[in-house]
Amino acid sequence: MTRPATQERIGFIGLGVLGSAIVPHLLERGFEVIGCDIEPRQLDALAPLGLKPAGSAREAAERADVVILCLPTVESLHEVVSGPAGLDKAAGRARQVVIEISTLPVSEKERARDRLAASGRTMLDCPVSGNRIQAQRKGLTAFGSGERAAYDRVEHILLAFARKSHYVGEFGSGMKMKLVGNILNLVHNAAAAEVMVLGMKSGLDPKLIHEVISGSASSSAMFEVRGAMMARNDYRHEGMNFSIPLKDARIITAHAADLLCPIPVYQAALQHYYAAVAQGHHDEDAAAVCAAVERYANCVRPSE
Repeated sequence: MTRPATQERIGFIGLGVLGSAIVPHLLERGFEVIGCDIEPRQLDALAPLGLKPAGSAREAAERADVVILCLPTVESLHEVVSGPAGLDKAAGRARQVVIEISTLPVSEKERARDRLAASGRTMLDCPVSGNRIQAQRKGLTAFGSGERAAYDRVEHILLAFARKSHYVGEFGSGMKMKLVGNILNLVHNAAAAEVMVLGMKSGLDPKLIHEVISGSASSSAMFEVRGAMMARNDYRHEGMNFSIPLKDARIITAHAADLLCPIPVYQAALQHYYAAVAQGHHDEDAAAVCAAVERYANCVRPSE
């Protein structure tokens, strides 16, 4: 195991679908990770790998050199930052950097940044592109924004769990870049579902479609990752269920509306997601849009 020279301690807050896939990479690289989550079972699952539990965000921050936030909602962000046991109540560590990797509105991240600045901490807006499956494979991309000196100090931590990390500018630029990436992810996934169903209705075997298209100029990362699940007709291995893209859709739609920027292809692709949830696929991987398209195309797979 390769250990960083300084044995940095990382407070990791939010050990859900994505966070629990990121933490093992940090532990493998030799970082000490102090985890915090509202679900004790998330802490228990990672304890055998070396995760050390903390009872609150405040405690995690007081024991850590750097803090990473991976949170699902605006409400959870503000609870972690300024709640009764929030980061802003933690005993000060000089110039402690807080890396916010969630997908949340820029204005809300700015509120959290300003609250942390008052307690002597520097917050970076640094969302990541990719789902749980890609996180497990160390295939995420990080979009760092905020104070450049702070980003330079923690870039090696980002690269411990992400394949690539880019500094993209002033605070909030990371989220803007992430929204661009999220539009492509959703559209590519929906397009993958459409071509799989078209191929099957044409008489092609779905596993053959995935094998032949993967690696070609027509492929995409979404086709290669989620197309494999579509070919197997098995969406139980959760990379990211529908709650996340539908939550992100509200952020993306509002952002585009504020800029008077049309995104009709994205909005059309989003309809497959609504259909999938209406059909009962909410808790499955988002690749299950394929099942929704099959249903309204009246595409019935032959029994194996």
